[in-house]
Amino acid sequence: MIRIQLVDDEPNILNALRRLLRPLGWQVDTFDRVDAALQALLEHDYAAIVSDYQMPTADGVTYLQFAKQKQPDAIRLVLSAYGDRESMIKAINQAEVYRYLSKPWDDYEVVAALKSAVDLYQLSQENRRLRAENDRQRALIRAREEELLRLEADNPGITRVHRDADGSIIIDSD
Repeated sequence: MIRIQLVDDEPNILNALRRLLRPLGWQVDTFDRVDAALQALLEHDYAAIVSDYQMPTADGVTYLQFAKQKQPDAIRLVLSAYGDRESMIKAINQAEVYRYLSKPWDDYEVVAALKSAVDLYQLSQENRRLRAENDRQRALIRAREEELLRLEADNPGITRVHRDADGSIIIDSD
């Protein structure tokens, strides 16, 4: 199941976002305290993490930097009423933020950004799974090649097959 984390010091914002995202069928965890959100990072895997930029105990970029250390695969987004260029650059450079969303937000923009983030997360997970499968297959091929080399060393010629023009195996009695 897809799990999303929302961090904002304003409960009304969290409730509005939860209502907005409910139809998507994701598990949405909301936190109005950074310490509780940090604890949740240790307990759950998140596909996307959305943090307010300015909170009383920590700024969103600092929180997302911690989130990046704990869950590097989670896609990070900032939600902020402060859309100055410097804060956007800081968010992108320090926390590798995927998207910067403005308050007040456009419902369609938030949903589209989170769907895109979830798609990116799932693609990353699928790529990781395929790389692991590829590594397993390569190890299996390597083991079989080593066994063939061992067999050839013990019984020279055992791995060579002679075929005629139509592809039939030639059994030589010599």
